[in-house]
Amino acid sequence: MKIAIVRQRYNPFGGAERFVERALRALRDEGAEVTLITRDWSGAPAEGFRQVTCNPAYSRLLGGRTARDRSFAACAAREMARGGFDITQSHERIPGCMIFRAGDGVHAAWLDHRSRIISLAQRLAQQVSPYHRHVLATEQAMLAHPALRTVICNSELVAEEMVRYYRLPRSKLTVIYNGVDTTVFNPRLAAEHRAATRDELGLSDDIPLLLFVGSGFERKGVPQLLRATAEMRRKQTRLIVVGADRKRQALRKLATELDIDHRVHFTGPVQDVRRWYGAADGFVLPTFYDPCPNAALEALACGLPIVTSINCGAREWVRPDENGWVVDPADIGQLSARLDDLAGLAGDPGPRAAARAVAEPLTLAAMAERLLSLYRSLLHKQTG
Repeated sequence: MKIAIVRQRYNPFGGAERFVERALRALRDEGAEVTLITRDWSGAPAEGFRQVTCNPAYSRLLGGRTARDRSFAACAAREMARGGFDITQSHERIPGCMIFRAGDGVHAAWLDHRSRIISLAQRLAQQVSPYHRHVLATEQAMLAHPALRTVICNSELVAEEMVRYYRLPRSKLTVIYNGVDTTVFNPRLAAEHRAATRDELGLSDDIPLLLFVGSGFERKGVPQLLRATAEMRRKQTRLIVVGADRKRQALRKLATELDIDHRVHFTGPVQDVRRWYGAADGFVLPTFYDPCPNAALEALACGLPIVTSINCGAREWVRPDENGWVVDPADIGQLSARLDDLAGLAGDPGPRAAARAVAEPLTLAAMAERLLSLYRSLLHKQTG
């Protein structure tokens, strides 16, 4: 089976890129011949698949990222058309692909969610933004293109939004959750890393430690998380914020203004977060939009109960009062109360076991088998 997977660039901290890496390895192990069509995948593991680079010139001054995306889309479309592939699966909004994996969700939905947390001036700028208008137009054109056979949604949240915003029939939507390596991310990380990591922070074992992992702090609710942390009753609770963001210094300042800078530790970008999973008692992601965050799945696999949001695909894995809670990220009081609840679970093995149980079926092998099953089904319909 010859499969082309399209993703524009590699970000070592990006959840979508980690999904592509995992999918490539899993498909390779299943015997598929995989080609990655990309603008830049430097720094990523390269074994086991063929790479085709699409990096045409574009005007940074006249078109910026809109011109960048258009140039890549045109080049990738040509490569898909002439490559003799059985399956073409794009992780970018490119009209003409056979399969679109909506790993970044529905852009129209994200703009609606973002409107809740930005100023009136920012909302007006968003409405007239050439880039957002381009993405919306491309998203609509791709989903209406006759070549599109199916959309892979990485959560029921995304499937619901595809129906709501674009009226796609459910028969054209396939939910395949991200896979996690349950041998790498597992509760044993606590025994390996908890004591040493807490010693570095000067924390005793009985101090509740909550963990946030992600990039794009505005979208993932870090400002709201800091404000909610300041309102917690359990003032001894500590928060670790792992991730890269250009506003990290501004959020450090906010933590100081809220008088919680002694309770919050910003690590910056981290490629291997396992020691933080091992040190933590709970995971929190009060995101305003996240289709299916790998970090939440990794945290669950490590046995961490979670607090996440109504706008996050991980809500489907939360069993209230068993392995976590789901909140409205804009409701600071509600978020603060659930952080207190999450901190209160520290040392309780029951929620940890319940968290791990959710992740155990979501293995890389299970993800690969669902992908291959979908491909076989499409090829059977095509040749039949």
